[in-house]
Amino acid sequence: MKQMIVAITGATGSWYGLRLIERLTWEPDVCIHVVISPWGENVMLQETGKSFSEWIAPYPPEVLVVHAHDNLAASISSGSFPADAMVVVPCTLGTLGAIASGLASNLIERSASVALKERRPLILVARETPLSSIHLEQMLRLSQSGAIILPPEPTFYNKPKTIEDIIDSTVDRILDLLLIRQDSTKRWSPI
Repeated sequence: MKQMIVAITGATGSWYGLRLIERLTWEPDVCIHVVISPWGENVMLQETGKSFSEWIAPYPPEVLVVHAHDNLAASISSGSFPADAMVVVPCTLGTLGAIASGLASNLIERSASVALKERRPLILVARETPLSSIHLEQMLRLSQSGAIILPPEPTFYNKPKTIEDIIDSTVDRILDLLLIRQDSTKRWSPI
């Protein structure tokens, strides 16, 4: 069974994290470990009108495991936990900076630090703009350490008709990087 970690922080764009979780549940033999920051919960409620607990209610515990943001003793905080990958979506630049600095003051930072030290895929969906030189330097440091920086850039060759189509264009890229191919992905095809 694949073990995926999805972390949601307080940047705008909680829909990306929610859609990634939903799409991962379509896969057989995937267990999703979720951590959400307190600000992530606040932003999610603001953006979607529903709380995190309302969003995850339909998922059984064998498919989705929720870890407390402040629980540094959680299984996913250890290098011995067999995580296949971690995605922070959306990722605030504060969280990105903490990860780049090697901080581990909460479970998101600690799990990301473990992903880097264990050389496991770490995808950071940085969701703030504009970027300062400090942000760019931190992104470079993380990229050089093995992380993948994936700003949510929509595609338009797929002729999106809904907000969900735009969200899915980013989620499709994340799933590709996780080596999870889905038939619903709209790929570039020249005319």
